[in-house]
Amino acid sequence: MKKYPLTLIGFLIAFTGAILFSTKAIMVKLAFANIKVDALSLLTIRMIFSLPFYLIAAFFISNKEGNVKLSQRQWSYLLVLGLFGYYLSSLFDFIGLQYISAGLERLILFLYPTFVVLINMFIFKQKINSSQRIALLLTYTGIGLAYYGELKIDTANPNFFWGSFLIFLCAITYSIYIVGSGRMISTIGATKFTAYAMLSATAGIFIHFLLRGEFDVLINSKGLWAYGLSLAIVATVIPTFMLSAALKKIGSNNVAIISSIGPVSTIVQAHYFLGEKIFAEQIAGTILVVVGVLMLSIKR
Repeated sequence: MKKYPLTLIGFLIAFTGAILFSTKAIMVKLAFANIKVDALSLLTIRMIFSLPFYLIAAFFISNKEGNVKLSQRQWSYLLVLGLFGYYLSSLFDFIGLQYISAGLERLILFLYPTFVVLINMFIFKQKINSSQRIALLLTYTGIGLAYYGELKIDTANPNFFWGSFLIFLCAITYSIYIVGSGRMISTIGATKFTAYAMLSATAGIFIHFLLRGEFDVLINSKGLWAYGLSLAIVATVIPTFMLSAALKKIGSNNVAIISSIGPVSTIVQAHYFLGEKIFAEQIAGTILVVVGVLMLSIKR
């Protein structure tokens, strides 16, 4: 296995990318608080601004020398995985954020590597070793702690459990995408797979929005386009390219370690920008979740 040195520029790129990714929940919560918009409309605007970047990437990759042609079966798999990874998971995420705090949302989403391990165990019969068992125990104990603390301060929220369930669904659908992508990327390449998966998800979101038929919100919601542009560029496109560059410079292990700042960043930003409380159970739970996920994510 190739060894990657941890350079300063690589660290800064990965760190900045992880911080920018963590702003997504903050922007979504601010949009819900400050403008009259629903989750699907906000998600649609986000994808409108992101679409040109995916189209350009897909165009250059398809015309690149050595481009791998996909079979009809591979196209079908890619389409389904894209819908799971960035249509369903994004929709569940945006709807769920209407009902729970940004800090709890980020912690629940950070569980997706544990779901990857469980899917591989139940579906593909991969055995779980002792370190993975410890990691699973740590992560779910951490979520239990944070969840208990959140329940104590959010007792008046009638949709707390529904919002939490939707974020869990988001983490599960994204983990399905990760498992499937791992089996296709080795054949067709990471950039091509991601570009076409994102185009598939974008098509799903646009079709959903068109079928719903409520178009007035795009015109009548003041500030909607500004939030959509910020979500697309600051919290999606730029950090995606930054983390891809970091992977090439310092490797996946170093990126996994640095990216663990994500949940901490979201909690701190939610405190200052959204007024969300920071409490002892949340801090302890976050530490356990981050440690557990790192144990699962870093390749030995």
